[in-house]
Amino acid sequence: MWFKNLIVLRVPAGWDLDVDTLADALLPLAFTEASSVEEVRSGWVPPRDGDTSLVLASGRHMLISLRQEKKLLPARVVSQFVKQRAERIEAEDGFKPGRKRMKELKEQVRDELLPRAFSLSTDTRAWIDPVGGWLAIDAASQTRADEIVGLLAKSLDGFPARPLKTVASPTAAMTQWLVDDDAPAGFSIDQDVVLKARDSKATIRYANQSLEVDDVARHTKAGKLCTRLALTFADRVSLVLTDTLAIKRVRPLDVLKESEAGSAAGADAEERFLSDFTLMAGELSSLLAGVVDALGGPLPDARLDPKPDAPADGTPRLAKAA
Repeated sequence: MWFKNLIVLRVPAGWDLDVDTLADALLPLAFTEASSVEEVRSGWVPPRDGDTSLVLASGRHMLISLRQEKKLLPARVVSQFVKQRAERIEAEDGFKPGRKRMKELKEQVRDELLPRAFSLSTDTRAWIDPVGGWLAIDAASQTRADEIVGLLAKSLDGFPARPLKTVASPTAAMTQWLVDDDAPAGFSIDQDVVLKARDSKATIRYANQSLEVDDVARHTKAGKLCTRLALTFADRVSLVLTDTLAIKRVRPLDVLKESEAGSAAGADAEERFLSDFTLMAGELSSLLAGVVDALGGPLPDARLDPKPDAPADGTPRLAKAA
C-alpha cells in the first residue's frame, strides 16, 4: 500500500489532533453515492477495504482516504446531441438557435444524459503525522491533492496545513548537486534527470543513464537547470524529486521489501495492511526530513510558528494569517 507519489504540506509539529477527533470531524462529509443527476460527488471513505472507521491509526500516524465518483459523459457525445437538437430547431423555426439557446440546449442534454452515464470512482489516500508535522497526499497531480486539502479544511475547523517551502530552491539545489557530482547527506544520485532551459522549452532527458560531469557543465553553461532528479535515500527508498517539491515514483527497495515480508508472515489481511502502513509512515517521515534538510530546512512560516506565549509544554499555537 506504499504511496507512489507525495504532495507534501506542513502542519505544526505537535499539532493537537487525535484519531477520535479526526474521525468525528470527517464523519459529516463521509462519502455517499451520487444521485442520478450529479456529475461529481466526493467524500471520505475508510482507507482500508472492509473497514468501517474513516481513520486508520498506527501510533500518532493517521491514514485517511477521499473517494471521488464522477460520471463519464464525453464532451463529443454531448456536442453530438446538441447539434442534432439545434438542427431540428432550425428546421422548425427557420433560423439557427442563438448563443443563449445553445447554452440552454447543452445544459438540457447533459441533464438528460447524466442518469445514463457510467460512474468511475477513484480513491486518494493521505497520511497525517501531527508529531513530525507532515501531511502527505498520494497524488500525481496538484488538482487531486487540492481536493483533499479543500475537504479537510471543511471538516476541520482551523485546518493549519500550508504548502511545504524550503530555504533552498529545489531547482537550484538539484542543479548544484549535479554540477558538484555530490549528493546531499543520506542520498545518492540515480540515473534519471531532466534539464530545462530557463528561457525556452528546450529540454534534455536522461533515462537509465548516468550524467557525466562534463555534460552537466555544458548544459548548465547553456542555461539549463535540473527540474527532476532521481535519488535513493538511505539505500532504502528510491524517488524522483521535482522542481515543485513534489516527490514522484516513490518505491521501497529490496531491503524494505524483505523486512515487510518478514513482519507480515502469518498475518491476516488487516494486520498486513496496518504493518505496511506503519513501515511506510516511519520511512516517509525519515525521507521527508532528509529532503527538507538537504534543501536547507523549512522556510519559516509565521502561521505555523509558535507565538511567544506558547504553552509551557511547547505545543505550537497558530498565529493569525497576515
